[in-house]
Amino acid sequence: MDWSDSWRGAFRIELRAEAIGLAWRGWPVLPGTYPTAAGWAGRDGIQTDGPVPVHQDWADRVGTQPDQVATWWSGRPYSLLVATGTVLDAIEVDAELGRRAAIELRAAGVIVPIAATPSGRWLFLTDTGAPLREELADQEGIVLHGKDSYIPLPPSPFQHGVAHWRVKPQLCGWNLPSSEIVQDALSLALRSDVVDNAARLVTAER
Repeated sequence: MDWSDSWRGAFRIELRAEAIGLAWRGWPVLPGTYPTAAGWAGRDGIQTDGPVPVHQDWADRVGTQPDQVATWWSGRPYSLLVATGTVLDAIEVDAELGRRAAIELRAAGVIVPIAATPSGRWLFLTDTGAPLREELADQEGIVLHGKDSYIPLPPSPFQHGVAHWRVKPQLCGWNLPSSEIVQDALSLALRSDVVDNAARLVTAER
């Protein structure tokens, strides 16, 4: 994606508005590094991976008030990060498992905020405190973001696109679901994937 100065300016304004809005709701907002042609900028020097918090002491800045949050986005198009483990947790999965889990949640009539990144990762936002059950923790690519972690939220820019909402938190009235509900859906999605793969294997062998 061509991050020209005009694009950066437009995104900075949108990112600032989103950051302030989340901060007013009590979400622990943090500025993150942003993409350039050379890598991820915002910290001293250019980082190879991102987005990561701009401030090394980011954990001490959790809970910063909205007026201070507004100043963070006054000059640069920082990514919009939210610290996990206090107000919310997030379960990160690949896009295929995410789609399957979203279908399970929709069938159950449960609305869960879901964000997606251009790198093919889906983030299911939940309430805090529940560990990842063993059958999920054993799966490569499933990550629980809890205490001492953070996630990017829309409209954070990436090298090849922008993070976006698959399901906006407004649709559930900003009431985050329990982690157990999301983990139930992920477990069902994993099992259905196993069944589908087995069925395809049987068909191929005939």
